[in-house]
Amino acid sequence: MHPLGSIIATGQRPGTCQFRFGRSPRAASLLCACLAVLSPQSRAHFQELIPSTEIVAAAADRELRMELRFTHPMARGPVMPMGEPVRFGVLGPAGREDLLGTLEPANVDGARVYSAKFTVERPGDHVFFVEPAPYWEPAEGKWIVHSTKVVVDAFGGGGVWDAEIGLPVEIAPLARPYGLWTGNLFRGIVKRNGQPVPFAPVEVEWRNDGSVIPPADAFETQLIKADANGTFAYAIPRAGWWGFAALLDAPEPMPGPAGEPVPVEQGGLIWVRARDMTTASDSPASRAAASGGETSDLSQAERNHGAHP
Repeated sequence: MHPLGSIIATGQRPGTCQFRFGRSPRAASLLCACLAVLSPQSRAHFQELIPSTEIVAAAADRELRMELRFTHPMARGPVMPMGEPVRFGVLGPAGREDLLGTLEPANVDGARVYSAKFTVERPGDHVFFVEPAPYWEPAEGKWIVHSTKVVVDAFGGGGVWDAEIGLPVEIAPLARPYGLWTGNLFRGIVKRNGQPVPFAPVEVEWRNDGSVIPPADAFETQLIKADANGTFAYAIPRAGWWGFAALLDAPEPMPGPAGEPVPVEQGGLIWVRARDMTTASDSPASRAAASGGETSDLSQAERNHGAHP
């Protein structure tokens, strides 16, 4: 919660106010409006589409598990309920495949989430994508639709890592979205209906494993803008999963819960994973030999990620 909210909040539902300011109802209304903006409800929403690995290098990793959640990744929640996605699939060596029937619903803290399993059959890049059902955000009075993708490489086959799915809003990567070291510069183009969007806003968040406590709200979501050609860049400062969300206003409204026209936030997201560069003496094989057992190739931050809600 924002410091101001932590001082004077009284536990009321979002959008209500229980403060009294004598004969100045206008002051009370202004303060309540500020609290609504500064509340946790205003944190960035991110559709997660996270595979069990971004690189399939061994036969044991061929069975991928995909986790789909709508949440605030840096804040580690809360998780918002998802409706059944409109589209879920993969573009890979076998072409485009519809995976909607593989989705398995579950509940996390009372909110609907989804997961799916996919077995890699051929070498090459696999671009997984989801177009979720619209999510109604009452605190902002709008629908949110975040079309999301992630790229998994299988056995070094390469191929279509920069392929576009044809999502309403989409980030076309200019840097290969896997095999990234911590500190690499990730670049992409924001597109709507296949055309670059000049000066598009892009939000960036790290999928927090609990090892980082942001010193202020401004550190939770990094804000950048694309240039006149729709191109943006971001230097990845830490190992783990990073979400890039290009957020645009839809050209047409949708009917709200009461039937009135309301705005729609159209998002195009891509998830990438960075890993720490290790020295020869700190490689998995060297650590395994020194310890007499097997060692994971994940960074310490990623090993902690099992605690992510």
